[in-house]
Amino acid sequence: MKIKLLAIILVSTLLFNGLQAQVTHKKKTVHHSGTAVSMARGKVVYGKICVACHMADGNGVPMMNPPLINTTYVLGDKTKLITIVLNGFKEEVEINGQTYSNIMTPHKDLTDQQIADVLTFVRRSFGNKASSVKTSEVKKVRATIK
Repeated sequence: MKIKLLAIILVSTLLFNGLQAQVTHKKKTVHHSGTAVSMARGKVVYGKICVACHMADGNGVPMMNPPLINTTYVLGDKTKLITIVLNGFKEEVEINGQTYSNIMTPHKDLTDQQIADVLTFVRRSFGNKASSVKTSEVKKVRATIK
């Protein structure tokens, strides 16, 4: 268990440090679009919250945590995806013939901006090519959840 925890801490630290270096480099050489800035912020949130279960490459953990690569959950309806982040996920889900059953905890503690950023990052990373998530979309979904 201690080795697993150390591995998670190490991976998170490496991701965070790599992101900071990448963002610093981009600031010097590239004009950021709104999506690029959102992606950078989303990568930080992903590294702090999502990476432990969904892994740095977005492949998840077999039989436990689903992948975030080319799935209808990630690429499909943004409202459903936002709802999953806000409410968590307690159902078994089958993706590409494999069943995943680990419970995802709700993340209502994240701001609308953080959720929009991390979902934009996920929907546009790992080979995914979906549209961005706007803060206004998250706010609208959050207002419907009790």
